[in-house]
Amino acid sequence: MSPSEGRGLRGVFWNDRERRPRAPWRLALALVALLGGGVGGVLGASALVALAPGTAGATLTALVTVAARTLQIAGFVAGVLAAAWLVDRRRLSDMGLDRSPAWWADLAFGLALGVALPGLVFAVELAVGFLRVTGTVVARADPTLAVGPGVAPALALALTLAYFVGVGVFEELLFRGYLLTNVAEGLAGWRGIGLGGAFAGATVVSSLAFGVGHGLNPNVTVLALVNIALFGGLFAASYLLTGRIAAAVGLHVTWNFSIASLFGFPVSGFTTPVTVVAVEQSGPAVLTGGSFGPEGGLIALGALVVGFGALAGWVRWREGELRWRESVARPALRGAPGDGAGTPTRDDLERADEPSTE
Repeated sequence: MSPSEGRGLRGVFWNDRERRPRAPWRLALALVALLGGGVGGVLGASALVALAPGTAGATLTALVTVAARTLQIAGFVAGVLAAAWLVDRRRLSDMGLDRSPAWWADLAFGLALGVALPGLVFAVELAVGFLRVTGTVVARADPTLAVGPGVAPALALALTLAYFVGVGVFEELLFRGYLLTNVAEGLAGWRGIGLGGAFAGATVVSSLAFGVGHGLNPNVTVLALVNIALFGGLFAASYLLTGRIAAAVGLHVTWNFSIASLFGFPVSGFTTPVTVVAVEQSGPAVLTGGSFGPEGGLIALGALVVGFGALAGWVRWREGELRWRESVARPALRGAPGDGAGTPTRDDLERADEPSTE
C-alpha cells in the first residue's frame, strides 16, 4: 500500500486537523461509551439494592429504590460525558453546559415553563369537561416508580422530583448536548449544506431519536411518538437559540414532574407515587392522550405552540434578537492544535457571530 493510499484510508476514519475520529465513528464510539456507562450504573444500582437490609421499612426501601434508579441514570450520564471528553475532545460548554448567570436564568425560565404548560393542559381539559378533580395529595396504588404507600407524601414527591432531575439532565445531554451538536457539526459545510440546513437536519435527527427513544413506554401510540418528537423540536430550539441546554433541562424536569405529580396525569405512560391533584379523565384519547398522558393527545400540541411562543419571547428579551448560535455547530475543541494560544473559545465564536456595531 502506498503512503498516499494509507493517508486516504486513514482519512476515512480520522480527522488529522482535529485529532479525533470522524463524526460517524465518534457516534459509534459514543454508543459504546453510553452502553458501558449504563452497565456500570446497573451494576452499581444492583450492589446498592443488595446491601439494603431485607427488613427495611417503607421509607428506607423508597430511598434505596430511587437512589438505585438514579445511579443507573448517572452511569449513562457518565458514558455521554466520557464520549464527549475523550473521543470528541469537547469542553462542557460545547454541550451547552456552563456556570454563567445566563445559564441559570435560562434554567429558571425552563423550570417555570415546565409548570405553566402542564397547567394550561389541565385548565383546558377541566374547562371542556374532560376531567374532574377527585382529591388532593393522593397516593397511587400501583406507581411505576416503586415508592410504597407507607412513605410520607412530601418525601415521595421529593424523591420523584429527584428522579426526574436525573432523567431530564441525561436526556438533554444525550439528545441535545451530544447528538444534536455532533450532527450539526457534521452537516455544516458537507456537500454545501449551510448553517441553517445543518441545524434543521440536526433538529430532525435528534428529535426523531428522542421520539423513538420512548417507543417502548407503556401505552405508547404513534401520535404519542410524533408529539414527543415535536417537543424535542422545542428543546432543540432552546439550545440553538441560546447555545445552552439550560432551558431544555428545566422544561424537561418540571414538565414531567408537573404532569404526573402536580396535575395527576400519567407522563409518557408512567405514573408516580403521589399526586398533589388527583383527577379522573374522560373524553377521546386522541385529544387527552388517555393512559399515556397528555403527551399522547392533540391538546398537548396547543401547549407546544405556546411553549415556542414563550421561548421566542424569552430569548428576544434576554438576547435582544432571535438568531441561531453558530457555536453549536462549530465548537471550540479541547486540546486542539494551538489550544490555549489563539484557538478560539466558544465565547469567541459567539462574539464573532454577533452583528457588528461599527
